[in-house]
Amino acid sequence: MALTKDQIKITYPLPVYNYKVEIDGETVGFSEVSGLSVDYETSTYVESSISGIGPRRMYMPSQKKSAAVTLKKGVVTGVSVATLFAWIDSIQLNRVDKKDVYVRLCDENGAAVVSWKVINAFPTKLDAPSFTADSNDVAVESMELMADGVVVEQA
Repeated sequence: MALTKDQIKITYPLPVYNYKVEIDGETVGFSEVSGLSVDYETSTYVESSISGIGPRRMYMPSQKKSAAVTLKKGVVTGVSVATLFAWIDSIQLNRVDKKDVYVRLCDENGAAVVSWKVINAFPTKLDAPSFTADSNDVAVESMELMADGVVVEQA
């Protein structure tokens, strides 16, 4: 039995390439985003045994871990230097400019379906592209962010 267009829309997974990244309300084009994970630390509780069989170990969730997100993008004249470098350069002035970053997975029409909100992110590292004289690859810079956490929001 053939599926209708509406059935395909709700049952097939979305392609991973159709996304957009918003930093402080401004859409910035990144070629790769990684590290959008929600992790918890665990605590081990060792309970002594009355029957003498041995201690019983229990693992409990503890505090939420901070998120480390990596963003990669091609170097574009004016845009790369102005946006990303200015953000990481502000940390040297003993100010931390924390921003919310949204990674939005979109449908075929460009409408956001699922969003990952990176809360209170600030840059910790900005890598320049690797330069090689015998290569014709695109110059890609990388920025690492540290954040309070990641929240998933349904559109």
